Amino acid sequence: MRQAHFDNPNAGGDALARSHYSFNKRQKELAKKKKQEEKRQRRLAKRNAAAEEEKAPEDGEDAVAES
Repeated sequence: MRQAHFDNPNAGGDALARSHYSFNKRQKELAKKKKQEEKRQRRLAKRNAAAEEEKAPEDGEDAVAES
């Protein structure tokens, strides 16, 4: 007579360990997206800072030229 766990290899304690490939892949994708978003934010902040620096000297030069 055959035992139930031989009919279904995923039932009982004799089951093989299941891979978490899908979970690990999803976590990797989320980490990659998070890193890309942080990089985008850094670039945007850098551009805004550069734009502010360009505006400030222009305003200062106009004030000096008018005096």
